[in-house]
Amino acid sequence: MQNLRKSSPVAQSAAPGASQAVHPPASFGVLLKRSITLMKPITWFAPAWAFLCGAIASGALTWELTSLGYLLLGLLMAGPVLCGLSQVINDYCDSEVDAINEPHRLIPSGLITPRHVQIIVTALLIFGSLLAIVLGRAVALFVGIGLLFAMAYSMKPFRAKRNGWIGNTLVALSYEGLAWLAGHATFAALTWESKSLPLVLLFSIGAHGIMTVNDFKSITGDTQMGIRSIPVMYGKRIAARMVVATMAGAQFGVITLLVVWGHLIAAAVIGLLLLIQTIPFVRFVRDPDHNAVFFNATAIMLYVWGMLVAAIGVAA
Repeated sequence: MQNLRKSSPVAQSAAPGASQAVHPPASFGVLLKRSITLMKPITWFAPAWAFLCGAIASGALTWELTSLGYLLLGLLMAGPVLCGLSQVINDYCDSEVDAINEPHRLIPSGLITPRHVQIIVTALLIFGSLLAIVLGRAVALFVGIGLLFAMAYSMKPFRAKRNGWIGNTLVALSYEGLAWLAGHATFAALTWESKSLPLVLLFSIGAHGIMTVNDFKSITGDTQMGIRSIPVMYGKRIAARMVVATMAGAQFGVITLLVVWGHLIAAAVIGLLLLIQTIPFVRFVRDPDHNAVFFNATAIMLYVWGMLVAAIGVAA
């Protein structure tokens, strides 16, 4: 979910920190593969899943072809198009850090040129905007807010990612909160009485902790570049505890709300999922470096299943 300014550095100069190596011209197929790789398909899941949860929580999603068609368009918009767009711009803006942490990546290595980045960004931005308009004015509004958040996160002079509290909050709100609200708004009007609103807030708070997990692998480069991520500011052990506390606290809040609203089965299921998460929680706090992969595959996966359970619960 990103945009470019009129005087975009993408169009004017080589990416900062990028390799100056000259590579032979690539075929269309190779360029397409590199473009998709740069869009990081693995990251598309989070906003697409949140959109799905919002659609279900609206209570208006049906098995009719029209309804399913809108759902597919929304998943395409939230995941491959807008999330992919955000990843491309973030990688460009991060090329200096990546040149230290992961110099083999496409932009630092010179396999993706600034011109190529500009083309990808323009195409995805236009396509994503058109999809948002088709899905409705409220969806377009949430997409617009997400674009502003994404610009503030990655691009100068704001570059909110330089602070782990601010940057991770913007990402969590975009990937979980705004995507969920867009899914709800596609099928039903959002009001102050909508149960999606407090659920979005809590799940976004928990997602802040999830975003912090991604910062552990880049501590060296972040430290050198002056990026104050949560692990850089507080150290690995304290940051790991903060991740666990944030995720657990958010889910406990969701369980409490579901109990108050009378959705006891959904509350019990999420409670069970939270109980199972204590195993990866403990392992991650003890050794975040060697348990990050296990944590992603267990605790975070159980967390996102809890999102779906909550959505089904309030829609019932």
